[in-house]
Amino acid sequence: MFRLALQRVSTAVSHRLSKPKLASQQVRTMANTTDDGQFKTWKPLAPTLRQRRMASRKHLHKGGPIRELTVAKRRTGGRNNTGRITCRHRGGGAKRRIRLVDFRRKEPGPQQVIRLEYDPGRTAHIALIKHMETGKLSYILAPIGLKPGAVVQSFMSEGQKALENTESSAQTTAEKDNENADSPETPDGEVPGAQEYTSEGLKLKAGAPQKATLEVGNCMPLKMVPIGSIIHNIGLHPFGRAQIARSAGASAQLLYTAPTGLAQIKLMSGEIRRVPVDACATLGRVSNPNHKHEKLGGAGARRRRGWRPTVRGTAMNTHDHPHGGGRGKSKGNKHPRSPWGKLAKGGKTRRKPNTLVVRERPRR
Repeated sequence: MFRLALQRVSTAVSHRLSKPKLASQQVRTMANTTDDGQFKTWKPLAPTLRQRRMASRKHLHKGGPIRELTVAKRRTGGRNNTGRITCRHRGGGAKRRIRLVDFRRKEPGPQQVIRLEYDPGRTAHIALIKHMETGKLSYILAPIGLKPGAVVQSFMSEGQKALENTESSAQTTAEKDNENADSPETPDGEVPGAQEYTSEGLKLKAGAPQKATLEVGNCMPLKMVPIGSIIHNIGLHPFGRAQIARSAGASAQLLYTAPTGLAQIKLMSGEIRRVPVDACATLGRVSNPNHKHEKLGGAGARRRRGWRPTVRGTAMNTHDHPHGGGRGKSKGNKHPRSPWGKLAKGGKTRRKPNTLVVRERPRR
């Protein structure tokens, strides 16, 4: 009797395993994630996955980076050289390699976009470009709309040559003026080494291209950018590295520029500030604008990114935090402060105003 029942059970199990599944059943069991091109969501197989939402990365490269364009990231856990914690809530996390992104863009000539990649060290995506003449590989910040196969260029070297030609011609002209105050002009009525500025860019005289190509991803000095253009990856020093508008979805608008002096840009915060006209800028807006709508879902995602838990000040003792101590939930009728007594919400901490800021961002 027992053997007959066991035989029936084994027959039923084998029949069930051998029975082919429908296509809809296979898709339903395999699809634990959904990617609509904007966000990637998860089935709530766990409480932390119910609210989890990440920006889509299905258009990015699936493999690793170019090894020669990365360096190892050595973690400190928030400690300084004496071993004391100087930056709280840091520690642990997955191992990473820093991608060496080219923020100067001094290499002239056309460069083709090979692929778009994910960078764990920043919120924006990066693009691998290859020089079409020398074959040199490098990483740049990927703007919105940049796709594999596109060609980008940098006109920073031409702008620097134009500045050197202008300085040399001005010095030569000054020496000639000192020798003879009534020196004749050139047959065309122009001063040697002069340059023409148009709404589309800087026209160089010494065998350089007539104008800069206004395409997304092209880098050029601010004096070659048309007024009103949307730019990112902006420098603060003449022919220096880019420092402004580098995070995901960031951009700025050029309000004023000139052949020499300072240009004016409007940042996303509403601040208007002056920048040298020889500083670099890239046309377009930084990629991955949906980053601000991401939700990690659980605490484990934060720990894998190198963040440790944050303890509330009201849960501490009196000598540990200005909000600590007391009976129950109380912070001693004090304004919100940092652990070192600085005002945490709305307090002014800047002692010297920035002279390059034309109009500060609106305060709440």
